[in-house]
Amino acid sequence: MGDALPCARWQPTADMATLRARARLMARVRAFFAERDVLEVETPILGQGGSTDVHLASLCTQARTPAGRQRLWLRTSPEFHMKRLLAAGSGPIYQLAKSFRDGEVGGRHNIEFTMLEWYRPGFSLPALMEETAALIRELLPDTLLPDGQGLLRCCAYRSLFHEHLQIDPFSAPLTCLRRLAAERGGMPEGALDDEPRDTCLDLLMSLVIEPALGRGALTAVVDYPASQAALARRHTDALGDEVASRFELYFNGVELANGYDELTDAAEQQARFDEDNAARRRLGFAPVDVDTRLVAALAHGLPEGSGVALGLDRLLQLALGKPRLSDVLSFATPSC
Repeated sequence: MGDALPCARWQPTADMATLRARARLMARVRAFFAERDVLEVETPILGQGGSTDVHLASLCTQARTPAGRQRLWLRTSPEFHMKRLLAAGSGPIYQLAKSFRDGEVGGRHNIEFTMLEWYRPGFSLPALMEETAALIRELLPDTLLPDGQGLLRCCAYRSLFHEHLQIDPFSAPLTCLRRLAAERGGMPEGALDDEPRDTCLDLLMSLVIEPALGRGALTAVVDYPASQAALARRHTDALGDEVASRFELYFNGVELANGYDELTDAAEQQARFDEDNAARRRLGFAPVDVDTRLVAALAHGLPEGSGVALGLDRLLQLALGKPRLSDVLSFATPSC
């Protein structure tokens, strides 16, 4: 007799009833944007450059192209190509985009996931925050957001650190942040002594503050430190500190969306990419190819406006009451 066939798990990670419910919710997303005359677009999964953000791990591959062997990057979001469409005069656009981030597997993460991203030329950041909240209200059941709890609360990043940790994240000494982050993370003293300021702030945000955000109501966090602006503009807050012109939106302790008042300055964007890669080298990470075509599009002219990326699988997980992200995916990463 021949060797037995391998006993591999081949079944979907989501059941068929869930996949049908997912399809219905995706149809509602498309209807939401159709009613607002926002154009659905598709852009390439592979690009010339990846995300230089030190907190993201981009995946890349070698491909045969007319120019020879070339390193191409799987998108961490569709942002770069969508901004090129905006510069070409697309007007408001959205995309349901398969995106990839290496190493992100867990109850709320998957290496391959669906990002819902949209851009609104002429929209202020508060206007986009309200539209994002409206979409979330459209998809979440009334049992999660009953009447009177669908209003959007807005909290400043600084005030949340005052409330939960009794520190000012903009002025607290780095030694204090390292000690606090190690304590709250259950790490030995000195475990974070080589970590930069933003890493410690991110740990404190995720361990202490995020679990309390959006409990029974949608909550937007604004005025992050300027060092966390990524591809957003910066402005000065009421206390004279430079902050990022962006928001993150939470519900029941889950981060759902990240929105920017979009940076349109090509030279500033190139400088930020270069700073990111310098930081990657300092931390021992490999640098990531910069998408020079995005920089060229910004130099051509990007319309003023705002954009937001929403983790659609997470939102569907909440809407369908599933304990793990894999429960709303046909095939989660470990089961491929």
